[in-house]
Amino acid sequence: MAKAEHVVLEIAGHEVRLSNPDKVYFPKPGWTKRHVVDYYLAVADAALVHLRDRPTVMKRFVKGIEEDPIWQKRVPKNTPDWLQTATVSFPSGRTATELCPNDAAHLAWAVNLGVIDFNPWPARRDDLDHPDELRVDLDPTPEASWDDVRRVALVVDETLRDHDLLGYPKTSGSKGIHVNVRVEREHDFTTVRRAALALAREVERRAPELATSKWWKEERHGVFVDYNQNARDRTVASAYSVRPTPDARVSCPLAWDEVADVDARELRLDTVPDRLREHGDPAADIDEHAGSLAKLLDLAQRDEEQGLGDAPWPPHFRKQKDEPKRVQPSRDRDRPKQPGRIGDPQPPGRGGRVPAAQAEGGSGTDEHPRRRPGERTGQGYDDEFEDA
Repeated sequence: MAKAEHVVLEIAGHEVRLSNPDKVYFPKPGWTKRHVVDYYLAVADAALVHLRDRPTVMKRFVKGIEEDPIWQKRVPKNTPDWLQTATVSFPSGRTATELCPNDAAHLAWAVNLGVIDFNPWPARRDDLDHPDELRVDLDPTPEASWDDVRRVALVVDETLRDHDLLGYPKTSGSKGIHVNVRVEREHDFTTVRRAALALAREVERRAPELATSKWWKEERHGVFVDYNQNARDRTVASAYSVRPTPDARVSCPLAWDEVADVDARELRLDTVPDRLREHGDPAADIDEHAGSLAKLLDLAQRDEEQGLGDAPWPPHFRKQKDEPKRVQPSRDRDRPKQPGRIGDPQPPGRGGRVPAAQAEGGSGTDEHPRRRPGERTGQGYDDEFEDA
């Protein structure tokens, strides 16, 4: 395509202005803004199942994926009159008018602003206080393998089914796997997070050598089951989102019988549209299977009755009523030596490994439980960019 300052596209009955369509977003394969728009137009029907009516954070890579993104919760002041939005509130008490991507034109409009992946709320705009989705984010520690992630995902499936819930797996687009679970809209965020914490602990009990529910990185081993992705205002990349990795991987829905052998490197911007056309969307019927959290909440109550209370919240949340102290275990002089109930996995983790900060007598200066050395803020890791 000849270089042009802008093009105007007719999409879903709207005109979308695409400025500088030849701007390179992915240097290694040479894919441009226009390539990303064309991808989203090809997968729009499937992608919108997971985005429609959900407030969505705009993560803008205005200079391409090799620069950190701008996280923008508020849509710009000047927007098309057809653009759909929702006003959301945050734990701080502030509000923001966020994008609701309700058709393909919204996807293209966002990509024009530098959005590569979409990060929606787990609640819909007609009831923002009651999520309809529980999210399981499987986040591998540096020692964990891709096979470990896949095996833990299968334990999640088993655990969900045992509690009358149906999960829909997808690759994260980087090193993890997400499992989305439609739930009935009858609980607030705090209750959904409580159910997610009970699920994480049960997965850990069933696969103690592979999985962990421990929030502090120094206590983790294997694959972290991140229950805090269910706290209010936390988002993850949606199904069919392109991720900012050098090869433009996609957070791609899977059938459960694919999970054991899936290779995330094969699911990219240039391969997923054909896969979708040939095989359909494994998550197309997710809205038809909203389940009850009753059994997970019963599990949470049993945990609490046996001494397992709340677990740490993300650092930007106010201290919660029953939350334990927000201090790294290696710095907590009052920490009990043998916490938890019989049968509940305890650190140290795999192979009797002692957390580095304790083993070396250090203080454990890395206070942020989510970032780790080499991790990029927009997803992806430095080692993935080494030969980009």
